[in-house]
Amino acid sequence: MLRWIEKIYNMYVIDSKRGIPMNLINIEKITKSYTDRKLFDDASFSLQEGEKVGIIGINGTGKTTLLKMIAGLEEPDEGNITKANHIVIRYLPQHPEFSPDKSSLQCVLEGNVTEENQWSIESDAKSMMTKLGITDYEQPAGQLSGGQRKRLALISVLLSPADVLLLDEPTNHLDNDMADWLEEYLKKWRGALIMITHDRYFLDSVTNRIVEIDKGATYSYETNYSGFLELKTQREEMELASERKRQSILRVELEWMRRGARARSTKQKAHIQRYEALRDKEAPVKDSQVELSSISTRLGRTTVELEHICKGYEDRKLIDDFSYIFLKGDRVGFIGPNGCGKSTLMKIIAGIISQDSGNVIVGQTVKMGYYAQEIASEKNQSHEENEIDYSYMDPNQRVIDYVKDTAEYIHTVDGVLSASAMLEKFLFPAEKQYSPIGKLSGGEKKRLNLLRVLASSPNFILLDEPTNNLDIATLTILEDYLDRYDGIVVTVSHDRYFLDRTMKRIFAFEEGGKLKQYEGGYTDYSIRKAEEEAEKQNRESGAKGKNVFGSQNEVKEKKGKPKGPQKLKFTYQEKKDYETIESDIAVLEEKIEKLESEMAAVSTDFVKLNQIMADKEAAESLLEEKMDRWMYLEELAARIAEQ
Repeated sequence: MLRWIEKIYNMYVIDSKRGIPMNLINIEKITKSYTDRKLFDDASFSLQEGEKVGIIGINGTGKTTLLKMIAGLEEPDEGNITKANHIVIRYLPQHPEFSPDKSSLQCVLEGNVTEENQWSIESDAKSMMTKLGITDYEQPAGQLSGGQRKRLALISVLLSPADVLLLDEPTNHLDNDMADWLEEYLKKWRGALIMITHDRYFLDSVTNRIVEIDKGATYSYETNYSGFLELKTQREEMELASERKRQSILRVELEWMRRGARARSTKQKAHIQRYEALRDKEAPVKDSQVELSSISTRLGRTTVELEHICKGYEDRKLIDDFSYIFLKGDRVGFIGPNGCGKSTLMKIIAGIISQDSGNVIVGQTVKMGYYAQEIASEKNQSHEENEIDYSYMDPNQRVIDYVKDTAEYIHTVDGVLSASAMLEKFLFPAEKQYSPIGKLSGGEKKRLNLLRVLASSPNFILLDEPTNNLDIATLTILEDYLDRYDGIVVTVSHDRYFLDRTMKRIFAFEEGGKLKQYEGGYTDYSIRKAEEEAEKQNRESGAKGKNVFGSQNEVKEKKGKPKGPQKLKFTYQEKKDYETIESDIAVLEEKIEKLESEMAAVSTDFVKLNQIMADKEAAESLLEEKMDRWMYLEELAARIAEQ
């Protein structure tokens, strides 16, 4: 039985000796270490022609290092990397660099012009640049943001023919339309592809194989991301079953040894050796996971109110007359094309930059935590001396001191934890806590930055592109944390899965700096947006047809119309709310009853009484919102049932 389980388990481990036709790249038993940290231990990997592979694993496991070794930029300490003859490999690094004096177009064309394509490549390059939001072809690379340079590097990689693409975080710094374009491009791509990305919808759509890097080993799953989740669960269950079987046999063997086994015969010696082999075999190591748990400070009646906010640069208006009052428990996502002003609005809310006109009213009890999109190497001068600049990281500062600058001790649902203990929960072992920040990977820096934000126990969290550089495991934990978090969450993100999973309201930036509100997550927004576009086209085509063709066209329109009105249906968020809202209302009613009982018990303690009264008012306000939502959903459900 044990051998059978181990055989099935080994099917998931990448075996470089298996016979795969048209093998392009073969990696055999590589070992790679950085100082005392082993990234790969006797690991193997292979790539077949036409495969589209997604590489996943927690930050710091060696995903980027694997791509660099395949690209020939780094060498393994041990083992071999072989490639098929004459294959062309193009590599997109995580942080590309260009000569600052060269124009954007020159950066893209460099190394891509040949005799065969010299007449067409420039127009192809300009077309791709326009699709990815770069319209000033002569702008020097030194004036571009990190996101713009990443898009230039992506265009340069896609521009020339290749057999294998190596893409390190290709969706970072792409807005939703750009990500959709790249997704369709890679789905049609006929060559082989190895990609690191944390965009789960993107992985699901593009890849046909997932390779997981875990504790120095590589595991292969011949499926997309959804299939990987299922197969990984099966693999872990088999590992646990194997371990349970080992422990069961070990108990029997141990009892035999205790009875005084004598090593006089060959059979008994073999028995003892079998016991020792079972005893010395390592048990499966459970994956370390980031543990997020902090207690937010109490939020009063006044939260954050935006009144007629306007902001522009030079002749361009980014935000035009935007007003909104953030409600308790709000989950608000801002979306729009790159450069439209999303991060600017976040910084206005956080008080980092000022608006041109309008007011930002921040309640006295509001405690903000701002998770910045970019990690800065210099302190923002706009911050007060006693104010935390969450976007700043001193590369020479020790990891533990960076957290201690915010809090020596952190209040969590598990009690009070020291900065060191909290770092352990965030996968920073003791030896790494005293290393300088400059030695951390990009993903580890972002994880550390997230810890510092949460360590301050904020009740109003601003997340600017939180999915960039955070691994999928950490993102999943963050999403679960936000489910339990009772404060306000505001995010800017291009990650469709994250927006669907965590947000209940979307604001989309439109032309002229206007923002339009949509209820639900990203999928709800995209459905409503498509319906609006279809209605707009119908109105325009109808008006045009009537003007040109008169009454004849009206007859055609009537014939072409679908019979009956379009059917009503719940959106994703409405369906989700409808399933849980009655239980939410019941919980709130019980809470109010309990608070009323507590008020009677502490009628002479005015400090406690005031606090309980404030909590009761907040619960009643939330109950009123839930009741309004319940009435709307019940009416909608009745109308749907009548169809």
